Amino acid sequence: MNINVVFLIFKRPDTTAKVFEVIRRAKPAKLFVVADAPRGDRPDEAEGCAATRAIIDGVDWECEVYRNYAEVNLGCARRVSSGLDWVFDQVEDAVIIEDDCIPDLSFFQFCAELLHRYQDDQRVMTIAGSNFQFGKSVTPYSYYNSQYHDCWGWATWRRAWKHFDFEMKLWEELRDSSFLQDHLGDRQMAKYWRIKFDLAYQSQRDTWFYRWLYSCWVQNGIALVPDLNLISNAGFHPGATNTVKEASYFDLPRVEMKFPMQHPPFMFPNRKADRLNFLNRCHIGLPTRFTGKMKKIAAGIKK
Repeated sequence: MNINVVFLIFKRPDTTAKVFEVIRRAKPAKLFVVADAPRGDRPDEAEGCAATRAIIDGVDWECEVYRNYAEVNLGCARRVSSGLDWVFDQVEDAVIIEDDCIPDLSFFQFCAELLHRYQDDQRVMTIAGSNFQFGKSVTPYSYYNSQYHDCWGWATWRRAWKHFDFEMKLWEELRDSSFLQDHLGDRQMAKYWRIKFDLAYQSQRDTWFYRWLYSCWVQNGIALVPDLNLISNAGFHPGATNTVKEASYFDLPRVEMKFPMQHPPFMFPNRKADRLNFLNRCHIGLPTRFTGKMKKIAAGIKK
């Protein structure tokens, strides 16, 4: 498959091997591997990092392999963002998969076709592989337009990544404005993401994703989300960087995308699907005051 695949790895050879096996079946023309180094205060991680990197030596198809291995630990936010900077210095687009996100094989063709179809459409910033509707179809088409740019198996272009703002330079100006409520159309969702973005801005959460989601929203960028779930996240584990608690949206069943795809003839976001996504993905750990609002959202969507 003539695609560029970015494989983000760290210290889990078990899940890395499962994801690598699907990449091997897809046979991408170029494979970019971005790896962080073990943390200095956790010497036990060195063995896991070495075993994980060794899996990449198993490339046995015609493929250009590029390795970007950190010599010191950079942390999740800096390692992923600097790795993607490195990738997009070399290629125009890429499919990005982490070491705990196991894709259906059709995920790669799904991304390849949409990367080509929307390559010059500045409105579209990402293509997602995950669907959190729990089997509920939300569109008659193969995918829907969304405000949520999910990172569990995704794809993007250099033209979009250039808007990534690690420092979140406009956040102080936007934080106390109506920006989030205007964008999301919901006061409680706006409050939730204000908290999350503040954590990232103040470096209290080692995450590149909140910074990327913020960057996409500042640009009013659209995400393309499959109407079927193409990714299973098998990474919840006490030793994981972020996914340490099991939740209902982990390890969701994968479904094969059918081709040829049916493309939506419009570009506006599916707000009902986005609200259900928020409810299913973000409701765990919400403050009690959000509970009533979330129940109303769920009831409205299910009617």
